[in-house]
Amino acid sequence: MALAQWPYLILALLSGLAVSGFPRNPSLLLGAVDGIEVYSTKVNCKVTSRFAHNVVTTRAVNHANTAKEVSFDVELPKTAFITNFTLTIDGVTYPGKVKEKEVAKKQYEKAVSQGKTAGLVKASGRKLEKFTVSVNVAAGSKVTFELTYEELLKRHKGKYEMYLKVQPKQLVKHFEITVDIFEPQGISTLDAEASFITNDLLGSALTKSFSGKKGHVSFKPSLNQQRSCPTCTDSLLKGDFIITYDVNRESPANVQIVNGYFVHFFAPQGLPVVPKSVVFVIDVSGSMHGRKMEQTKDALLKILEDVKQDDYLNFILFSGDVTTWKDSLVPATPENIQEASKFVMDIQDRGMTNINDALLRGISMLNKAREEHTVPERSTSIIIMLTDGDANVGESRPEKIQENVRNAIGGKFPLYNLGFGNNLNYNFLENMALENHGLARRIYEDSDANLQLQGFYEEVANPLLTGVEVEYPQNAILDLTQNSYQHFYDGSEIVVAGRLADEDMNSFKAAVKGHGAINDLTFTEEVDMKEMEKALQERDYIFGDYIERLWAYLTIEQLLDKRKNAQGEEKENLTAQALELSLKYHFVTPLTSMVVTKPEDNENQTAIANKPGEGTRRQGEVPGTVKDPESQPLLCVFSVDGDPHFIIQIPEKDDAICFNIDEDPGTVLRLIQDPVTGLTVNGQIIGEKTGRSDSQTRRTYFGKLGIASAQMDFRIEVTRENITLWNGDSLSTFSWLDTVMVTQDGLSVMINRKKNMVVSFGDGVTFVVVLHQVWKKEPAHHDFLGFYVVNSRGMSAQTHGLLGQFFHPFDFQVSDVHPGSDPTKPDATMVVKNHQLTVTRGSQKDYRKDISVGRNVACWFVHNNGQGLIDGIHRDYIVPNLF
Repeated sequence: MALAQWPYLILALLSGLAVSGFPRNPSLLLGAVDGIEVYSTKVNCKVTSRFAHNVVTTRAVNHANTAKEVSFDVELPKTAFITNFTLTIDGVTYPGKVKEKEVAKKQYEKAVSQGKTAGLVKASGRKLEKFTVSVNVAAGSKVTFELTYEELLKRHKGKYEMYLKVQPKQLVKHFEITVDIFEPQGISTLDAEASFITNDLLGSALTKSFSGKKGHVSFKPSLNQQRSCPTCTDSLLKGDFIITYDVNRESPANVQIVNGYFVHFFAPQGLPVVPKSVVFVIDVSGSMHGRKMEQTKDALLKILEDVKQDDYLNFILFSGDVTTWKDSLVPATPENIQEASKFVMDIQDRGMTNINDALLRGISMLNKAREEHTVPERSTSIIIMLTDGDANVGESRPEKIQENVRNAIGGKFPLYNLGFGNNLNYNFLENMALENHGLARRIYEDSDANLQLQGFYEEVANPLLTGVEVEYPQNAILDLTQNSYQHFYDGSEIVVAGRLADEDMNSFKAAVKGHGAINDLTFTEEVDMKEMEKALQERDYIFGDYIERLWAYLTIEQLLDKRKNAQGEEKENLTAQALELSLKYHFVTPLTSMVVTKPEDNENQTAIANKPGEGTRRQGEVPGTVKDPESQPLLCVFSVDGDPHFIIQIPEKDDAICFNIDEDPGTVLRLIQDPVTGLTVNGQIIGEKTGRSDSQTRRTYFGKLGIASAQMDFRIEVTRENITLWNGDSLSTFSWLDTVMVTQDGLSVMINRKKNMVVSFGDGVTFVVVLHQVWKKEPAHHDFLGFYVVNSRGMSAQTHGLLGQFFHPFDFQVSDVHPGSDPTKPDATMVVKNHQLTVTRGSQKDYRKDISVGRNVACWFVHNNGQGLIDGIHRDYIVPNLF
């Protein structure tokens, strides 16, 4: 059965959000259809010394009299590692196993070739990564999904925060969220709040308490408390559920040791802020036009209000060229802040993107101020760059820009790169920031983009120490994580972990040294090992060897960061170390995959859970709306490209069928028509520049496409020059030279300059239009368009058209393969749709991933305009116009 026809049920969706990149915990989304009852959903979180161990358990029963397809979806914080997954059906448990990514991939590909798989969708949205697994549940059977993941909670603005977005789609008999916190330093504050909690729920369903080292939060609404009204069947629970806490800080440092591993937390308070010199390097190229530019200016104006009088600053704007507000850094006096605000308000977008020269100008400015002693000796320097695109003027090679910036900074201060939107090389920005002791952050094109920018600045606005070094007795420790930091910022925390060389030592001493605003400081912490052992006796709140796992988590995280800029043997060594730890501690990291083997029609099936990286988005993917076409192995891919060549790719059979349609230029063909959803797609044929009289040799292509949604009153006309969008009577026109994303409820259109356009209707329909450009002096051929359907789940069973008719399950059998008229292309007999046809083995091109070369798709070619394969004859699909 094709996936598009399987009954689909989302049982639980757990969203771990990360504001400004700091992890939060899960959110819930529950739903039920067709006799499936979700009778229990429990989230159990144990946090020990900031290390969170989270178990999500959902139980359901199939009350229907037939088997049903059930899907379990979990969205995790990007900083979390999945550590375990089990699927239990009628008492039989099917566990997940963590394997090296390449080993898992080969196992998965073998299963795909046998047509037996149900793949895990891997995707990343704004702050999340998605884990999905589906299984058939027999009539009357019960199923339990259990997922475990772990993460180190980072301190952000003085708090550790766990965030749950609660949004049940039904009433759940046993709905429970339990959080237990154990902090050896003692808990100083603990709070829990939710936007949807009424006084009734506040008084009885939600409990929160803390005393000494322990904290507890529980949310257990009854069925009646979940109702939106006394007689309603829909759920009241819809909104944000947030838990925040912090620990006692009588001492600025805290060391904990368990079973030969230690963790050292450092977060001093009450220190004066170190003055800073900050240069803002702002992209004002043409792609920043409109909302992006306005949000950037709003954020900069708010940041200027918060700049301290002891600070120094400047602005550098870059497009095709580079301009500065002032020739050098200036103090943040009220007069200068007022002048800077006027400068920001007058910023206009223009031109191209010259990243290299802009960064070098800013670095030179900071270096010069330090060399000429125009800034205080006890101050620090920071450079913050915001860009929404790739370098395309001056030095545009990413590796050369990285080299230039690295040499210019020379390790003296950090570089922070903010990538606005999705149409940029995020890996380049991240790698360049990491090798200059900074970090990269993606700023999402949402209504709160200005708040995202302000939020990032607040993280780095208050340095309390510079040149921080964490030291331990010589020869006393092994396998130490990072222990030197350029800055310590107020509200954050430095975490160092390692292994003791001698577990029998009586005491352990740690020292933290740094440069403060007034003087140099050294903080020491000495631990009596016997006292430490007594302090950690309360095992009921501690899960396993938590410090050892915390050390492994932190080590893997840092090895992966170092690996991004390593080369050759160094990269191989870092990869080997991170892989070994990932496998040993059962973490799903970018080097490993979770292999889930599960029952399906009495045959084992294999699915893979991967961890996607922030910068690995494929061209044309719009996070959160447009799924990666390559990550949906059960979906058929339908396309028409080239002459025009129709290709029906069918992964279940590991095969494809193709056919051509030969018609006159100007003819409009119906590709897709769905009377239920109201979606239609039509394409108009163009011919060569020099027409041929012989109809057998003439070549035709698609020159125009019309995509329409009757329900949304929305149309898109795609030509070789422009893309025109009608929303009712409102009209917007873009050229293929633009890179732009257009979104509204249930719709996303992403235009990628000179490459492709991705159109997504909700989560169930995704089209890709590819632009083929030929040499302008080419004597015969025009530019032309290719059309690909990469997700058709949302289309109804009544969908038809030259492509649409194949969205429904169909079968074909090939036999009697024998030599044909071309010795390189054998003929065969195909039985399809009760017709027996002679077909020829050949190949066509799929240009989704590589527009210039394409990928060969082996297929069985059906002759005579697809006769016998398509319903009716090809002329039945001719329509008067695009809409």
